Amino acid sequence: MNPPAYDVVAGVDIGGTTTQVLLCTPDLGVLDRVEAPTPAAEGGTAMTAVAVDGIRRLLDRSPGARLTGVGVGAAGVVDTRTGRIVAASNSFHDWAGFPVTATVEDALGVPATLDNDVNAFLLGEVGGGAVQGEPAALGITLGTGVGGALWLDGALVVGPHGAAGEIGHIPGFGDLPCTCGGTGHLETLASGRSLAARYAERTGRVTTAHGVAEAADAGDPDAAAVFTAAGAGIARGILVTAGLVDITTVVIGGGVTRAWHLLEPAITASLAAEPPVSGHPVKLLRAALGSDAVAIGAAHHARTVC
Repeated sequence: MNPPAYDVVAGVDIGGTTTQVLLCTPDLGVLDRVEAPTPAAEGGTAMTAVAVDGIRRLLDRSPGARLTGVGVGAAGVVDTRTGRIVAASNSFHDWAGFPVTATVEDALGVPATLDNDVNAFLLGEVGGGAVQGEPAALGITLGTGVGGALWLDGALVVGPHGAAGEIGHIPGFGDLPCTCGGTGHLETLASGRSLAARYAERTGRVTTAHGVAEAADAGDPDAAAVFTAAGAGIARGILVTAGLVDITTVVIGGGVTRAWHLLEPAITASLAAEPPVSGHPVKLLRAALGSDAVAIGAAHHARTVC
């Protein structure tokens, strides 16, 4: 006897290091998940194949599950209308221009949607996370790179070219080269790999962002200085955003926030020294959905559209 059929939606987070796939109920309850390394150096075909394989694996172990749609949150600037990647950092080979939604739809036979991963992150946090019910918010992710997204008047602000909210790639933070090809972007201070690189420049010691955090916790002044600089840079990006679009609620997620106890004091100290021009204090929040936020937000979009 066949098990009863039930509808599910898949949410995918294609990050710079890891691809996460969730199988969700229509009300976004997480039923099952898989993770796999992102083959960023192998190109768009390989990256989407990992996502599709993850969805198939989840469906194979979920008898009766009927896939109704797939939402993808992907690193880079995206065109939500065409389902293509518009631009991506140099660490992603053959990603810019790749037809993500068409590839997923052809492979699985269901509709698919595409969001920038940080837009999806913010959708997840607005829908059921730290900023649920907020009319306006800035979302920031600190991981392999630094991303930003805007929620204003109850809707995502994407912009005419899909790049609204990308504070990780605004200049004015020094003269170091960024992974996107630019110079002096916030990402050169506050991403996970940048924390490690800035620490190596100071000490000659090669480690990870987690290693820098452990060193700071052990009293290493160079490690503490790296986090202080990152926090000051993030605060400056927040203030620029607050001055332009008057958003003072901020939610921050991503792997770097595992060191929130080091990062948050540095951000709040800088914000206290120079508050937003509106006079309203910044409400700074850590993401509530953890590593699920992007995939849940992508599933939310797919559920809404598909």
